[in-house]
Amino acid sequence: MPNIQLFRRFAMTAAVLAAPLLAVPAQAQGDLLVAPTRVVLTGGGNAELVLSNIGTTEATYRIGVELRRMTDDGDFVEVNDTEANATEKAAAEMVRYAPRRITLLPGQPQSVRLSARPAPELPDGEYRVHMSFRAIPPALSPEEAQKQAAAGGLMIRLTPVYGITIPVFVRKGQLQAGASLANPHLVKSGNDSFLEVTVNRSGNRSVYGELIGKSARGEALFNLRGVAVYPEVAARSVRIPLNPEQQARIAAGPVKIEYREMPENGGQLIAEMTSAIR
Repeated sequence: MPNIQLFRRFAMTAAVLAAPLLAVPAQAQGDLLVAPTRVVLTGGGNAELVLSNIGTTEATYRIGVELRRMTDDGDFVEVNDTEANATEKAAAEMVRYAPRRITLLPGQPQSVRLSARPAPELPDGEYRVHMSFRAIPPALSPEEAQKQAAAGGLMIRLTPVYGITIPVFVRKGQLQAGASLANPHLVKSGNDSFLEVTVNRSGNRSVYGELIGKSARGEALFNLRGVAVYPEVAARSVRIPLNPEQQARIAAGPVKIEYREMPENGGQLIAEMTSAIR
């Protein structure tokens, strides 16, 4: 029970902080908040997620499991049952969750239970699914239905369906991973500027952390959180958005780039490099 209460307090606090951001297109997740946003089960076990409705009306969400593969530019492609490899099929079969549909009143949190039990005969490795939480559009109100009937014809109602997808990892056995950084350079895309860097991965599991840029004096230049490289790719390109001031400071001298675990995971250094960037 203490864990559930802790998750609920975290979810409600995060809801207050995130509410102003939901109007931004990049935060197109409707009024649903999920905490945590990443689950790692070592050797199997149980976990809980907390879903919170931070909107002003009742909302219903469908919960499911998907298979996705990372591409070398960090995007994801969906994998159907016929395309899934043995590792992906095993991941989908071992992860259990409940409930599969949930209705939340405004401001109401509710927990979703997860469990995974890797079979003893499974090879050591990292198994991953992506849990999805998708809004179910509400049914027509009696007034809307009456208007549609009175119109005497077909009415089309376009309703956006919001959703959040988070990764769930099951790690079996003694797994190791490392990383290195390479080829940092400036790129432009339309009116936007980026620092592009390649993150190389080694070992038999994913790496996950943040990219931090520092000047020769140790001044902070940028910080990009949540950078992952999954086992299906050996390397991926990461683009870090830059404003004009950041771009000028990066071009002025050598930059030290660090790839570190997330602070909540200890902040350990995974890889680093120093380079003049053009």
